Amino acid sequence: MTVTESAPAAPTVAHAGILRSRPPREQSARTYARSLPIVPVRARGLTIEGADGRRYLDCLSGAGTLALGHNHPVVLEAIRKVLDSGAPLHVPDLATPVEDAFTTELFATLPAGFAAGARVRFCGPTAADAIGSALALVRTATGRDTVLTFGGTDHDAWAAGLFDAGDGPDAPAAMMLEPVQDEGGVIPAPDPWLREMRRSTADRSIPLIADETRTGVGRTGAFWAVEHSGITPDVMVMSQAIGGSLPLAVIVHHAELDAPLPAGPADPFRGNQLAMAAGAATLAYVRENRLAERAALLGARMLGGLRELTDRHPRVGAVRGRGLMIGVELVAPAAGDPAPPAPALASAVQRECLRRGLIVGLGGHRASVVRLLPPLTLTDEQADAVLDRFADALTAATRPAPREAAVPRAGDAGLRRGEAGLRRKQAGLCR
Repeated sequence: MTVTESAPAAPTVAHAGILRSRPPREQSARTYARSLPIVPVRARGLTIEGADGRRYLDCLSGAGTLALGHNHPVVLEAIRKVLDSGAPLHVPDLATPVEDAFTTELFATLPAGFAAGARVRFCGPTAADAIGSALALVRTATGRDTVLTFGGTDHDAWAAGLFDAGDGPDAPAAMMLEPVQDEGGVIPAPDPWLREMRRSTADRSIPLIADETRTGVGRTGAFWAVEHSGITPDVMVMSQAIGGSLPLAVIVHHAELDAPLPAGPADPFRGNQLAMAAGAATLAYVRENRLAERAALLGARMLGGLRELTDRHPRVGAVRGRGLMIGVELVAPAAGDPAPPAPALASAVQRECLRRGLIVGLGGHRASVVRLLPPLTLTDEQADAVLDRFADALTAATRPAPREAAVPRAGDAGLRRGEAGLRRKQAGLCR
């Protein structure tokens, strides 16, 4: 596929009309639409075509949901196969060939030593549903309520004094962590730190929950991000990419935690057959084509290219990430360490990227981190195009604004004549 710069086009009537109609009809909590004023009408792989006729390189990938990019042929074929078969599209908790195929493929990708004694639990289709199910599971299994989570970014600080709550009945029901904080600013947890957290929780019989909703399915350069450190959690929370672009979420946990959850309202959306079919096809394609290894290699190359920008752009505070989960932190020009975040600059970079046909996201403290989440099918040529457009956008966003020419005022001409005469007198005195 050849990547070319897309020339700006005049917005079509449909493009402009749709954008105008949104604010009066929709609530104000929209996030991506607020900063990305495009109307997608077609998409394939990395590329989105808008109603304005422009083509964009999508490095947001549905907030990381699209492991294979938009409308990958194996995903579309899996969906068509279910539709053409006449099978039911939704059957909560009932065994079906589609569910069996998905579960089999999912277990084939799990870390060694985890799959043999694991159980899978389908829940509502969102990451929030899966996290809620995981918390209910550990609280029921342990009889405890407190859950330790990580809202900050200083992993070393969390390593000391952490378990002062004690053991036994005062211990927490679980510790939950993300191997890489995505929305938090693309911050990978150090592997030694993760291993210490696993050892500490295991010594105290505290279940460890790994939130892999953003990091799973090859995104970080391993099929599951916990594999970088070699740890085996008690519970893994999965969503986003496992549905192959359709809503799907599950938790996988050790068998000893298995217990019926307390009675409550049943979630009817646990059996989306199209999502399971698309998810199974995605999992198999990533595994068979070794796309996690590809993400590791290409991600290291992109991180290296982005880190070279720090020499030319002092406003780049840090470039970090793992695999194809990459963040570029932008900072204000101020003394001190660390430098304060620069959310306005990050927004400007995002706008300049969009002008150049590149879609990126924002995250981190005060939304000062530009996030790149390209699909795992990214080619070398496409990676180069992404880096070129991003570098150009960064240069444009950090370029000083041109100074406006002074507007002559009444009396300025006479003042200039007087100044010229004074300079002539001074020159004569200096001879």
